[in-house]
Amino acid sequence: MEQMSIFDHQNDAQAPLASRLRPQSLDEFVGQRHLVGPGCVLRRLIERDEISSMIFWGPPGVGKTTLARIIANKTNADFIDFSAVTSGIKEIKEVMRRAESSRFTGIRTLVFVDEIHRFNKAQQDAFLPYVEKGSIILVGATTENPSFEINAALLSRCKVFVLKALEEDDIVQLLHHALKAPSGYGGQPIKISEDQIHVIARFANGDARTALNTLEMAVLNGEISAEQITVTDENLAQCTSRRSLLYDKTGEEHYNLISALHKSMRNSDPDAAVYWLCRMLAGGEDPLYIARRLIRFASEDVGMADSHALSVAIAAYQACHFNGMPECDVNLTHAVVYLSMAPKSNALYTACEAAKKDIRQRPAEPVPLHIRNAPTALMKELHYGEGYDYAHDHEEKLTPMTCLPDSLSGRTYYHPTHSGDEASVKKHLKEILQWKQAHRHDSSV
Repeated sequence: MEQMSIFDHQNDAQAPLASRLRPQSLDEFVGQRHLVGPGCVLRRLIERDEISSMIFWGPPGVGKTTLARIIANKTNADFIDFSAVTSGIKEIKEVMRRAESSRFTGIRTLVFVDEIHRFNKAQQDAFLPYVEKGSIILVGATTENPSFEINAALLSRCKVFVLKALEEDDIVQLLHHALKAPSGYGGQPIKISEDQIHVIARFANGDARTALNTLEMAVLNGEISAEQITVTDENLAQCTSRRSLLYDKTGEEHYNLISALHKSMRNSDPDAAVYWLCRMLAGGEDPLYIARRLIRFASEDVGMADSHALSVAIAAYQACHFNGMPECDVNLTHAVVYLSMAPKSNALYTACEAAKKDIRQRPAEPVPLHIRNAPTALMKELHYGEGYDYAHDHEEKLTPMTCLPDSLSGRTYYHPTHSGDEASVKKHLKEILQWKQAHRHDSSV
């Protein structure tokens, strides 16, 4: 037994919030009700101490390691915590030797391997004979698809449990617990609104660790008064910001000039666009930087109204590589005038921004099972690809199948305009949508 230090309790208090609040039992565990809810198979196995070799597969922060700790608290077997990051073949063989000795005395050995996907083939093979003989019960945790990252022979001897990203309500429950629990902020006067708690829950994107770390950061940076610590909206916005800094901090004029070029082209003003282009080149601007901005403009402001605009912009970028300054100035002028005179549509840009907004503000929805690929037996067993309707099997090259998650059903991001070539795209898209709507209705009758 390890000797306790007089500093142990102090260190516990200074540990990260997520570490202090790690559940010690299934009753404290949040989420994964399909696995550890009342009567579910994994819960029964843990409560009966009938654990067999298994793999926990799921995204970060959903409880894989926590479940292993709960198993450690419940099992009568020797529990060995093994890191795939720091352990090699030598360490594996030493653990296996001890486990084999214990087996002859009737003692089981449960080996937990965090990030098991980091083990190479040889390291994974070192476990195989001991799993086969029953010398060890292997519990692995991975964020990667076991079908690709775990040896087939080892995988076939393990039950795979799929853990899901936590629901927003799960995260909210966890945050409320953190604010009330003695191991969290219980007893401390923390003022945080329900709306702010939901902001943190959405930002966490199903990751309990991220949620608790964000709450901890918000509280540590809150406004302190004699009565309480207040989490302000401004404070929270900084804690949940994913914005990155501009790559170039040379000064405002640099950005003023590129803004002038961009907006002149958007306003179909080739004279002003050429002037601002030449101002930038005269000031020593990298022509490849300008060319990259033109490529962006071609999709953001012209888009499907003239898809050739993107080809022209890319060609200008290549010409700058070939010619360099000063010869490439006319190549850039060619692209700038073309983009200025092209029909305009920002439908691609608005579609992209609308989708990104949903991604920021809503949980990361899983890919519907029927449009997942299923190259392995495990994935087929989990119903990947079941119900997929292959468009090329139909005369119209269309099916009424939906490809968005159920929670986004009916959401539209791309709204074509009447500008340039996009007018025909708009007409074609309308026909597609009408066909799908009619055939969905027919199939439901």
